[in-house]
Parts: sequence; C-alpha cells; structure tokens
Amino acid sequence: MKAARADKYMNYNKLTEVMRRLSLEAGAKIMDIYAADDFDVKVKSDESPVTVADEAADAIISAGLRAAFPEVLLVTEEQAATHTLSGDTFLIVDPLDGTKEFIQRRGDFTVNIALVEEGVPTRGVVYAPARGRMFFTDAAGKSVEETGAFTLDEVGSVTPISVSNPDNGALLVVASKSHRDQATDDYINQYSVKDMKSAGSSLKFCLVATGEADLYPRLGRTMEWDTAAGHAVLAGAGGDVVRFDDHTPLRYGKDGYANPFFIAYAPGVSLKEA
Repeated sequence: MKAARADKYMNYNKLTEVMRRLSLEAGAKIMDIYAADDFDVKVKSDESPVTVADEAADAIISAGLRAAFPEVLLVTEEQAATHTLSGDTFLIVDPLDGTKEFIQRRGDFTVNIALVEEGVPTRGVVYAPARGRMFFTDAAGKSVEETGAFTLDEVGSVTPISVSNPDNGALLVVASKSHRDQATDDYINQYSVKDMKSAGSSLKFCLVATGEADLYPRLGRTMEWDTAAGHAVLAGAGGDVVRFDDHTPLRYGKDGYANPFFIAYAPGVSLKEA
C-alpha cells in the first residue's frame, strides 16, 4: 500500500529546526541511559541488539515528527516490523545508529533523521552526542557542522562543510569499526592509501563530508535508516553515494528498505571496479 506523497512545497526551514531539536532531545535521553551503571540489551529477530535507549529515542523522535509533519510517511528502525505503507518520499529515522558502539561504550553512535524525496535523501541530521558533533543540512540543502554548546531552540556556530579534493595517490579511507571484513580490505587495497581510520555508525559519511576522509566503502548489510541521514549530509557537502556493483546512485524506498553494498566518496576519487 502506497502512502500519499509529501507536499512538494514542504517547509524546509521548519524541517531543519524540527530534525535538529528532536535529535538533541533524543541524544540527551540516550546519554542519560549511557551514563547508567547498567541497561538491558535485547536481541531482535534479525539478531541485532536493541536497548532501552533505542526505544526511548525512537518514541521521542516519532512523536515529534508525526506532530510536525502528519502528512508525510514515517519509517523508523524500531517500528519497521509494523510499517504497512510504502513510497519514495518519506521521513526515515535510526534513533540510535551504532547500538554495538553504545553497548560497548565506545562513543561512535549517532541519532539519524532524514527526509527522502523521490528516492533521494535531500535533508538530514546526524548527531553524535558522546562525541559532541552535530552535522545537518540547512534549509537550502547545504551541509554544516554546528559547534559549541548545543541548545534546543537556537542554532549555535555553524561552519559549512565540503568534501576533499582527493589525491588518488594518497587517499584517506574510513571503514566500519564493527563490520570490517576481508572483502572490504581487499577492495581498499586496490587504492593508494595514505591513512586508514575506523569509525562507527553514520559518522563515516560525515568524515567524508568534512574532508577528514575521501572514501568509505561498505561491503556489508545495511538498511536505509542506517544510511539516509549520513547520505544527505554527504550529498549536501558535495559528495556521492553509489552502489558497489555498478556505481549507479544509491536509491531509497526499496522493498524492505534494505541496501546493497555501496561506496560513499568525494567525487575526485577514481573508483575501482567491484
């Protein structure tokens, strides 16, 4: 069953304000739980972990988005099993991306909220509360990083971000901290790499968006809620995300919201074949 399309004249100023505020509210709740001596960890049907922090953040963000944009289809990781509508224009949420990083108290977890329009992530926010980093697209779709003390009602200092002008003889590569495998290493070894770093969650997209990395290949399972916000931030900084197999653009609204393998990169990178 298909949902009604979002209003093509959506108020992007309102969307930016709402996504940013909800990410901060969810992040504050996540950090309260993160600071606790212990918290319950459950295992979902796909064998991925979920905590009370995932569920609490999902409740905050879902309520806020439904109140602000009741006409727009909402897809969230924690409610995926109950989604009955589909479409190529929707809001999509991973309330706690990097749950394994959260459980292991490694800090590389994020709150991800994005708008997908006609299969393309066009607006998004990625907030890493334990790292104190906030990335989002402004009303025009350009990406910025906010720094300083974050407040709910007022945006602090923002700096426009942009992908690097990469040197293909000395690339900066970022890969998954929790899902690195031999296939990924084999692909990366086709490039001339100056430096390699690992990061968790959608922070990898943001490192490419800021020019701290040039290339992020993902040869593993991801879902659209894992990638949409980071994809939007990277696109707003001049970057691209393509399928690993044929280098065509990564699209959203796919059946089951599952992604193929993909490559996120600064456009100056000379991509190698799969």
